Amino acid sequence: MAQVHRLTRPDARRIAVRAQLLTGQRPPDLLTVVRQLTMLQLDPVSAIAPSADLVAWSRLGSAYEPKHLQGAVADRDLIELLAFLRPAEDLALYRGEMAAWSGDGEANEWKAFRREWVAANDRCRRDILDRLRKEGPLPSRELPDTCDKPWESTGWTNNKNVTKLLDFMVGRGEVAVAGRKGRERLWDLAERVYPDHPVIPPAEAARERDRRRLRALGIARVTGPVQSFEPSVVGVAGEPAVVEGVRGEWQVDPAYLDGPAGLAEPFEARAALLSPFDRLVHDRVRAADLFEFEYQLEMYKPVANRRWGYYALPILYGDRLVGKLDATADRKAGVLTVNAVHEDVPFTADLAEAVNAEIAALAAWLNLELANRG
Repeated sequence: MAQVHRLTRPDARRIAVRAQLLTGQRPPDLLTVVRQLTMLQLDPVSAIAPSADLVAWSRLGSAYEPKHLQGAVADRDLIELLAFLRPAEDLALYRGEMAAWSGDGEANEWKAFRREWVAANDRCRRDILDRLRKEGPLPSRELPDTCDKPWESTGWTNNKNVTKLLDFMVGRGEVAVAGRKGRERLWDLAERVYPDHPVIPPAEAARERDRRRLRALGIARVTGPVQSFEPSVVGVAGEPAVVEGVRGEWQVDPAYLDGPAGLAEPFEARAALLSPFDRLVHDRVRAADLFEFEYQLEMYKPVANRRWGYYALPILYGDRLVGKLDATADRKAGVLTVNAVHEDVPFTADLAEAVNAEIAALAAWLNLELANRG
């Protein structure tokens, strides 16, 4: 039986911060960041800046420009898969499951329904592939809707036949996002987008994804709620650990216990402003357990019910999440307005100075003037 590592909360927090490249030792470039984090989540909201750019900036600082991300996508160093940008070489970890998508193995009721719906619309699927083969890359609005069985939903996807069929064709490894024109995705045949790397068998690929996810998180739970997007759990990757004052067991990447990235190494603290979708805080339960940090994205709440703001950025200082920044970027006026800085702990003079400097750096990176409301 593997040794169970006993960690203090500060130990666990420092492991998580170091794994997410948020110490004072900044990484050298964008691809290094994404390969360590395993992905950048895409989200259309840009109250301050697009989430993927905020995540990159919070690691790289003023050295990062959005054109770096655009170039990496154009060069196919990063490839979009299900609203996440992933290193091109990592697509081999997903293509085995894609190949098995339409197989005859056991499937739950939802998977069986999807298979049956795609089979019922095989004519449309083949029409889409034919159009892309001849003319791609194309936006979805230019693809034919020849579905025989409409997609029925109580949500916004009702009768969005091509949209849903493309989603399932991505899962089958038939089509892929070849790029974007503004916010609009451009679709092409997957064989013309994905690198021709050897496909890794699904079971082996799942274990490797768990291993890489743990490397990116540093410390994580074994199991948790099933998520349709990027999981926050890591199975049996790494080694078991317990965290003082926190119930349950964790898995920790041993690389963060010993060696060049280990706990005995100096921890260079700094302030950082994080995207609401940042992987350090995306798992709200983990953030509460390890950082004692309460957070919700409040854009969907009525204004009167918001505590921290429409798109509040979590504030990291060293190994603590210390507050939230409520700010808005008005690009037409050329101003970044700070509505409030919510302090979860009383800011010392040094902490306030570091946070204010990071806010000023954010405004400079956005090429906006900094203004405080009131």
